[in-house]
Amino acid sequence: MGCPHLVLPTAVSTLGGLVFGYELGIISGALLQLQAHFHLTCVQQEAVVSALLIGAVLASMVGGWLIDRRGRRTSILLSNLLILGGSLILSFSNSFLMLVVGRLSVGFAMCISSMSCCIFVSEMVPSHRRGLTVTLYEAGVTVGILLAYAVNYMLSGALEGWRYMFGFAIVLCLAQLVSVWVLPSENGVLVQHIPDNQSHSDRAEEGPSSQVLKDHTRFTVLHLFQRKDNMRTRTVIGLGLMLFQQFTGQPNVLFYASTIFQSVGFRNYASAVLASVGLGVIKVVATSGAMLCADKAGRRPLLISGCSVMAVGLILIGFLSRNSLFDATRHCSSEPHPNSTTLVHGNPMELMKMSNCTTDAGRSDTPTALGWSNGLILICMMSVVGAFSVGFGPMTWLILSEIFPEELRGRAFAFTNCFNWMANLIVSFSFLSVIDVIGLSGTFFIYGVIAAAAAVFIHFLLPETKGKSLQDIDQELRERRFPQKEDFCSIFQRRLSPDYQRLSWSNSSI
Repeated sequence: MGCPHLVLPTAVSTLGGLVFGYELGIISGALLQLQAHFHLTCVQQEAVVSALLIGAVLASMVGGWLIDRRGRRTSILLSNLLILGGSLILSFSNSFLMLVVGRLSVGFAMCISSMSCCIFVSEMVPSHRRGLTVTLYEAGVTVGILLAYAVNYMLSGALEGWRYMFGFAIVLCLAQLVSVWVLPSENGVLVQHIPDNQSHSDRAEEGPSSQVLKDHTRFTVLHLFQRKDNMRTRTVIGLGLMLFQQFTGQPNVLFYASTIFQSVGFRNYASAVLASVGLGVIKVVATSGAMLCADKAGRRPLLISGCSVMAVGLILIGFLSRNSLFDATRHCSSEPHPNSTTLVHGNPMELMKMSNCTTDAGRSDTPTALGWSNGLILICMMSVVGAFSVGFGPMTWLILSEIFPEELRGRAFAFTNCFNWMANLIVSFSFLSVIDVIGLSGTFFIYGVIAAAAAVFIHFLLPETKGKSLQDIDQELRERRFPQKEDFCSIFQRRLSPDYQRLSWSNSSI
């Protein structure tokens, strides 16, 4: 990071992550204000949240072409201009439709920005710095989320505070826009490569300013499914990481954090938003730790341990929230609650105003019971957020920037990112409706089971890429194959053998 020619690209990428995180997190606190101001139904609230994701899905369909054909710098610049436009629309919105249009524009830009920044930095740094610099993007995301939650809290009592929440993104975007203008121009699809210090001898003689020009026009998305160079396995790994990270429910923890905290007993809007700020702090701390450990501990250990902690935390949240108001009341139903004839449609705040709410079992939740369960749920939520920020958060993007060959990297990123945003859209758009059917507890229990399955997937399919050059990773993956049935059997037989157990016991005792 001490090299001058690495500082500016890394700063541009980190600022991109900051904008990305702010746009992701700001809707958490703004949503309840928007609901009250525009009288939004549950479906309309989900639409406002998910419009950003729909824009991202659309961008992922053209993003690969744009990045590979027009260059990384041009793509980042375009995303900045779109975020500026979308933020202005959101700040001056006077209808539900304008909210959706503004969120669509921001989502489209965020997708282009996330892909461009990660690829740009991964190609500009040597292998021994790649883990740190690429995860700096995720560090920017977590700081952006924390900043968004803090802005939510500060403006929670302001009249039409949501306008200022959305408008503050303009300041962050302008900072990145200025830094992008300073970057050197790209000619066509020219991509700068700084050779890895640990790469082969025939590349060691190249200087830091050497450049490689690749012909990307002959490659299409179909090449991601060919047997040649084992591209099919790489694509499955990328898709698996993207889908698992979304279906563990992380988007809902970000987008609906304040709503979730209110539903389990946090008595007012400000306290629920303040609890969300706590989640933001945990994300920053955990991501900082992952950033420092990515090139030391390795990608696989961080992912597997993160998924394991997430599984335990999510299942515990499901158990502890089984008597929450979301489980006791169909808040999206048009039928009024029996204890209130003036219930605002789909508004969790009104649910929290009802005292001595009775659950399906007929038990009244006392303040004492709510107090200790709230604390445990908050701890579990922080554990889940922290585990995600150590594992899936930074490692997914780092691995995706490493496992695909350079000439297909833009299209591969766009293709897998398309599924990422589609999964995010499904999870986010259906959240309020799903908990209306199976309850908050059932929803989080399912998330926990998926997190456990993700740990198994990573253990058997993902190779370790720590400390390896992009060329060496590519060569290793060319020769890699899916584990066959006999491979799984041999692994379990080996671990059940007395010799393996004695060796494991002796190693744990050292």
